[in-house]
Amino acid sequence: MRCYACAKLSLSIICDVCKNQLFRTNIGTRTVGTLDVISFYKYSALEALLLTKHKPEGYRIYKALAHMTMKPFIHEFIESDDRQIYIVGIDEYVKSGYSHVALLTRAMKTKYSTPLHSSLMARNRVKYSGKDLQFRLNNPREFIYKGKSNIDVILVDDIITTGITLQEAQKVLIQSGVNVLFALTLADVEE
Repeated sequence: MRCYACAKLSLSIICDVCKNQLFRTNIGTRTVGTLDVISFYKYSALEALLLTKHKPEGYRIYKALAHMTMKPFIHEFIESDDRQIYIVGIDEYVKSGYSHVALLTRAMKTKYSTPLHSSLMARNRVKYSGKDLQFRLNNPREFIYKGKSNIDVILVDDIITTGITLQEAQKVLIQSGVNVLFALTLADVEE
């Protein structure tokens, strides 16, 4: 197999050299409303990889990204916080045979963190890609939460653009009796 980034022979979809040099995390935090959103990369650094999410190779790429980012993050987080944490992915809708957000949440499973797969699903399947803020406001996702209440949750999504989706998800979770600690995304479009 070849590395998706540099095309050199590799046992992994992203070789160790690219992981350490090209895709070194650049963690940033953005506050959207009352929600803190932690992102591991700027969108421009990962754009080619993120655009594979609905292609066959996207499964392996998102799985690799999850193990490079989400997995180490949750292990470090639970070292300092031993309460039970639940992980809720935003709309883990299966397309092209897998859900890219579910791959991110699955990597966060530990003794003290449990993914609640497909517990927060959107009724509205409108595509936000390339759309402006007004379009997003006029076409909410209309989330339905079918998970536990009275729990502490970390929200997970792949990209934050305007933050409207994360805010809507947070609102639905709070109305369902869930304490949203913060959100994690792979990339932030805001530079």
